[in-house]
Amino acid sequence: MYSHIFLAAALCLSGPVLAQTPDTVFLEQLTWDEARDAIAGGKTTIIIPTGGTEQNGPHMALGKHNARVAANANTIARRLGNALVAPTMAYVPEGGVEPPTGHMRYTGTITLPDPVYRQVLEYAARSLKLHGFKDIVFLGDSGGNQPGQMAVAATLNAEWAGADVRVHNFFNYYRGDVEGDAALMMQRGIRKDEIGDHADVRDTSLLLATAPGLVRMNKLQPGDGKNGVVGDPRRASAEIGRALIEKTVTRTVAEIRASIVSARKP
Repeated sequence: MYSHIFLAAALCLSGPVLAQTPDTVFLEQLTWDEARDAIAGGKTTIIIPTGGTEQNGPHMALGKHNARVAANANTIARRLGNALVAPTMAYVPEGGVEPPTGHMRYTGTITLPDPVYRQVLEYAARSLKLHGFKDIVFLGDSGGNQPGQMAVAATLNAEWAGADVRVHNFFNYYRGDVEGDAALMMQRGIRKDEIGDHADVRDTSLLLATAPGLVRMNKLQPGDGKNGVVGDPRRASAEIGRALIEKTVTRTVAEIRASIVSARKP
């Protein structure tokens, strides 16, 4: 009798006897049959987040876009209720190599030629269509990602015109309301001259709200023309970031829903 008790106790201490399907929307955290069952159960929308590995000034890690878009895609998928999230694309167009241009002038940035980036996007979408997803959403967190996403979406939608599968691209997720974002920040005390377009108060606030461990608060400095910063991040805050994210996520969820409905109209 006691041996059975000891055996049961040992099994309990060694971990769960039966693993449960995790509470996740991330495709890569599911097994193949869990993914199959999720699709069969109605999760037929899939978000492909595109980020980038690029310099973000002395104070933000190279993976800023990847962390940010993954966090936002998680929230968007959960609010949609019928969506999963594909692995984030961390390699995107960032500039030339010979000679180095754009962000490639800064150590650690990784670039892809635009045609290669487009082909990766295309075959990610083709793979997901094969497995039963009906609505494939490109969610790009960086400006250089947008032209390729628009082109691939147009190409695949033309090819799949007779199928019940559509690709949706949302530039508005990236910078859909620049004036509104500026107004929101200025309402919270930020001056207009502090707002730039890279590694500035907006950019830094967004990362403080999603992955604060990637921000070096002791290295905040305004742009000087060579440090990779355009603007002034020194008064960035997680509170500003959360307000900006809520605005973006709410708008994007509504746009995705509308796009899916529109794509199914005769």
